[in-house]
Amino acid sequence: MPVVNAKAAIDQMEEPGEVKVLVDNEIAVQNLVKFAASKNLEAKSNKLSDNEFEVIINAIAGDGASDNDAVNCVPDARDGDMVVVLSSKCMGTGDETLGGNLMKAFIFALTKQDKLPQSILLYNSGAFLSCEDSESLEDLKLLEAEGVNILTCGTCLDFYGVKEKLAVGTVTNMFEIVEKQEKAGIVIRP
Repeated sequence: MPVVNAKAAIDQMEEPGEVKVLVDNEIAVQNLVKFAASKNLEAKSNKLSDNEFEVIINAIAGDGASDNDAVNCVPDARDGDMVVVLSSKCMGTGDETLGGNLMKAFIFALTKQDKLPQSILLYNSGAFLSCEDSESLEDLKLLEAEGVNILTCGTCLDFYGVKEKLAVGTVTNMFEIVEKQEKAGIVIRP
């Protein structure tokens, strides 16, 4: 959330200035500093107490892009359609609660990106993410409202007995799942 909030604050700026973010852990400090670096912005941090840190980002109005940025003449795969593949309701391996929290955060972070995916493909236990009671349902609905195709494997919905609980997007098949990935400029698999 600190990175998402900092990005939103920078995007809303009308002129250059500082964005100050208060966080309660060093990981958040590192994430904010990395975010600033990815936008070619300067950032410094101060430890205010054992669990209070301040990160100050010297920001340029808008998204941080400067008129001095080098022009990249190399074709970039991101210029094509981006497809996100969610093949599990958890992100990574290990603890399921942590994996579920990470997946929820990943899907939320997708809603905050400047460039949204063309499609999100859900299969295997990832199919649960597009069904009733999913903690990510509202974020997926928001993405769909922004024009993202949410496609969930019908075989998977049948296998888990949740076809009637599909709450966002449409049912798809393996042919379309393969086709979407094949034609994508970039495929993201968290």
